[in-house]
Amino acid sequence: MQPINSINFKNFRGDLFGGITAAIVALPLALAFGVSSGAGAIAGLYGAIFVGLLAALCGGTPAQISGPTGPMTVVMATVFTGLIAKDPDSGLALGFTVIMFGGLLQILFGVLKLGKYITLMPYTVISGFMSGIGAIIILIQIAPLLGYPSSAGVIDSISQFRQILTHPMPEATALGLLTLAIVFGTPRRITRIIPSPLLALIICTTVSLSLPEGREIARIGAIPSGLPTLHWPQFQWYDLKDTIGYGLILATLGSVDSLLTSLVADNITRTQHDSDRELIGQGIGNMVSGFMGGLPGAGATMRTVINVHAGGRTPLSGIIHGLVLIVVVFGAGPLTAKIPHTVLAGILIKVGIDIIDWSFLKRAHKLSTKTTGLMYAVLFLTVFVDLITAVAVGVFVANLLTVKKLSDLQAKNIQASTGETDALPLSDRERDLLQQARGKILLLRLHGPMSFGAAKSITQRMGMVEEYEILILDLEDLLMLGVTASLAIENMVKESVEKHRSVFIVGAKGEVKDRLQRLDLLDLIPPHQQVKTRVEALEQATGLLQEEIVSSVTVLRLREKAEGTHHGS
Repeated sequence: MQPINSINFKNFRGDLFGGITAAIVALPLALAFGVSSGAGAIAGLYGAIFVGLLAALCGGTPAQISGPTGPMTVVMATVFTGLIAKDPDSGLALGFTVIMFGGLLQILFGVLKLGKYITLMPYTVISGFMSGIGAIIILIQIAPLLGYPSSAGVIDSISQFRQILTHPMPEATALGLLTLAIVFGTPRRITRIIPSPLLALIICTTVSLSLPEGREIARIGAIPSGLPTLHWPQFQWYDLKDTIGYGLILATLGSVDSLLTSLVADNITRTQHDSDRELIGQGIGNMVSGFMGGLPGAGATMRTVINVHAGGRTPLSGIIHGLVLIVVVFGAGPLTAKIPHTVLAGILIKVGIDIIDWSFLKRAHKLSTKTTGLMYAVLFLTVFVDLITAVAVGVFVANLLTVKKLSDLQAKNIQASTGETDALPLSDRERDLLQQARGKILLLRLHGPMSFGAAKSITQRMGMVEEYEILILDLEDLLMLGVTASLAIENMVKESVEKHRSVFIVGAKGEVKDRLQRLDLLDLIPPHQQVKTRVEALEQATGLLQEEIVSSVTVLRLREKAEGTHHGS
C-alpha cells in the first residue's frame, strides 16, 4: 500500500470544478463548525484544509471530500468544554492533543485492517445516533440564532429556552430567520450555481452591515491569517484517562462517519473504496489537523456528493478543495470577520435538520416495536447522556436481540426423532430401522451454523438421552460449530458414555471434525462408530440392540436353568 495516492490529470476539468464547488460549500460550514466547537472559526478552516488535503492524498476513497462534520464537531465541543472546565490554562491545548491521539488510533485501525468491521453496526443504532446528533446541533444553535451566546451542553441550552424564546434579540433573530429562509427556500436551479449556505452567508452578512450604530450583533471577529500556530502534544499523567477516552470516541466516530460516506461515494461513482487505507488517510489528516490547531474531520457526505455531481472523480478534487480554502485563509480574513453568529447558527440548524434520519423515523414503527424502541433509546441517550454511551448501549442491546433471533432459528435446526414421529426427513430405510429399535434409538440432527446461542437448545436435549439406549448425532449438514455449542455436545456425549450408552457420530467433517478433535471428543467414541451416513449408523445401532436382546435372553435362560437345578437338588 503506497502512502500517497498517485495524482493524474485525466479528469482535470471535472476534478477542478468538483474541488472548487466542494470548497465553496465547505467554507461556511467550516466557519460555523469552528465557532460551534468553541475553538474559533479558524480551527474549522484549518480542519477543512488539513483533513481535506491529507485524506485525499493518503486515503482510499478517490472522490471523497473530508473535513469537519456535525457529529465530530458535537464531540469536540464536549471535549473542549470538559477539558477547559478542568484546567482553564491548558484545556484547549489538551483538546488538540486529543485530536492527534484520535488520528493516531484511526491509523492503527487501518494498519490492523479493522475497516471492514467498523461499519458492521446495526442501522437502528446508526439512525438513532445520527438523529440524536442532528437534535443536539439544533438545540444548541437556537440560542445564537436568537442573538444569545451558545452553550456547549444540551441541558444548559434547554434551560435557557424560556428566557431566549420570550425575549429574542430583534436584529439577530431577523437575520437568523432570513438565513433559514434562504437555506431552506432557495430554488434548486440557483443552488446548482451557488450553494444556499454560501448565498445565505453573503446576503445576511451584507444586510447586517447596514444596521444602524448601536444595534450591533455578535460577529466572528478577526481570524488569524497566514500560517497556523503549532500545537505540540501535551498532557499530564492525570489527563491520560480523558485523552484516551475522548480520543477513542473521536477515532470510532470519525471512522464510522468516513466509511459510511465512502459507501455513498461507491454507490454514485460505481467504484470500490479501500476501507483500511481510508482510515489511515483520515488518521493522518486528523493528526496533522490537531498539530496545526484544526478541528478533527471525517468524510463529509454532502460535500462528497456535490463534488461527484460537479465532476470530481479522483483525489485531485479533494486536493483542489483544500488549496482553495488555503487561499481563503490567506486572503479573506477581513471578510469573514464580519459574519454574524446568528447566520452561522441558521446554517448549522439546516445541517442538523438534514442529519436527522427522517425517512427511518417515519417508518420505524412499521417494522418492529423493538427496533423502534432501540432507535429512540439511542437517540435519547445521544442527546441527554453522551455519544459513546448511546452507541455502546445500542450495539449491546441490538446484538442481544440478534443473538436471540439467531438462537431461535438455530434451535429449529436441532431435530430429534425416534421413528415414531416425522420430526426429521427420513428415507424409508432409515424409518424402518428406527421403528425396529422401538424407541431405543434417539437420532439427533444438527444442521446449519451452531453458535453459542444454540448451546441451550442442545443442552435441553440431554434430558431426552435418559430415555434411550443409543444416541446418534447427525452432523453431516452442520456448517459451523462454535466453542460453546461444542462444549454442549461434549457434555451430552460424556453423560451418555458415563451411563454406558452407545454414541454414534455421523458425517463430521472439515472444521466441525477439527473442532471435535481439538476437544478430544472423538476419542470417547470407538472409530467404527464414527460413520459417514445415518443408514450405516442405524444399521450398526439396531445390530447392537439385537445383540443385547440375544444376550439378555441367554442370560435369562441360564438363570432359569440354574434356579431349576437348585430346586431339583
